[in-house]
Amino acid sequence: MAYYRSVGDVPRTRHTAFRDDQGRLRYEELMGEEGFSSDSSLLYHSGVPSAIVDSQVWELPDLSTTPNHPLKPRHLKLHDLTFQVVEERAPASLETPGADAVQGRRLVLGNGDVRISYVVATAASPLYRNAIGDECVYVEAGAGTVETVFGVLSYRQGDYVVIPRATTHRWLPSEESRLYPIEASSHIAPPKRYLSRYGQLLEHAPYCERDLHGPEAPLVSAGSTTDRTEDVEVLVKHRGNGPSGIVGSRMTYATHPFDVVGWDGCLYPYTFNVEDFMPITGKVHQPPPVHQVFEGHNFVVCNFLPRKVDYHPQSIPVPYYHSNVDSDEVMFYVGGDYEARKGSGINVGSISLHPGGYAHGPQPSAVEASIGVEFFDESAVMVDTFRPLEIGEAGLAVEDPAYAWTWAGRGPEGDGPAVFSNS
Repeated sequence: MAYYRSVGDVPRTRHTAFRDDQGRLRYEELMGEEGFSSDSSLLYHSGVPSAIVDSQVWELPDLSTTPNHPLKPRHLKLHDLTFQVVEERAPASLETPGADAVQGRRLVLGNGDVRISYVVATAASPLYRNAIGDECVYVEAGAGTVETVFGVLSYRQGDYVVIPRATTHRWLPSEESRLYPIEASSHIAPPKRYLSRYGQLLEHAPYCERDLHGPEAPLVSAGSTTDRTEDVEVLVKHRGNGPSGIVGSRMTYATHPFDVVGWDGCLYPYTFNVEDFMPITGKVHQPPPVHQVFEGHNFVVCNFLPRKVDYHPQSIPVPYYHSNVDSDEVMFYVGGDYEARKGSGINVGSISLHPGGYAHGPQPSAVEASIGVEFFDESAVMVDTFRPLEIGEAGLAVEDPAYAWTWAGRGPEGDGPAVFSNS
């Protein structure tokens, strides 16, 4: 994110001696993307950021996937998932019963470019760093904070929490938080067509820099006890040669990662709330790219929000049938009344997967019913991937087997609905 910020205490000149009031040297860390060739920030630590004293295996949850074969559309009911309490906790002062936002995640869908999971978090998470790629976590419900090496982010319902690769952080829910993590194997950023050649968000973009909220101060400036000397464990997800290509390690540090007194640069975590997204509408139905909010390598993230719809007198506001020639489409329904899916069983908390090679669109009854409608009260997060998605253990656990046949009204065993409904 090429939007410069300076937070806390930094030296006048980079890569020069920077000392505290007692004359002790601060330790400079460059956190940069694509080697030294893209966005970066410089962080200034009280302790040595490389000082590890132990490293052990972190056994990750089930990351296995099952191909969508034979090919069919799928409906996954995320609100039917259950979550186990993980016994390992963050520091004792933060302990609460329940699942946490890191270890409690269950894999719903994934491929080599992106993995989508779900968790209902009530407990503080351990310190965590994803060294595979950036994370974009959508907050379906709840509130709390994310402490990071850059400082604190507050989150609330409707936020995207964007966390750059290898950012050490932990989730601290203040209330039950339903989280939808989108984990990339790349970086996640605003679409290039929204940006000037120097990285500023342009006038035709549906949001701008003032809508992005990063940390305001280092944690040490907020009265944190991160200068303590006891060893600190960080869970690290990183590249490996296992079946998923992802493995975990427990790295123990001699000093706390949150000992940063200041930083500056263009790389940092931030939040963006869907209330600040300005939907683009038109005389007839607009295609999904107008709803795009972020992009990663081989996938995009879009959001469909409450909005006025098409104003041509004969327009059909619900989508026309379309073939995903190059992509799989994942829609997570998070609010309102989704017009195109009426009669399908889709509801808030549902995911629909419409794979490449299959023409999909609204339920038949929804087409006629939408004519003359002037406003859609619906909210959904869409991820389109350009490699096929496979189904994770959580997706298999909550699949609605009748969904694939809802357009025809019957299936191979007669397990679809007998009639279509507008409710």
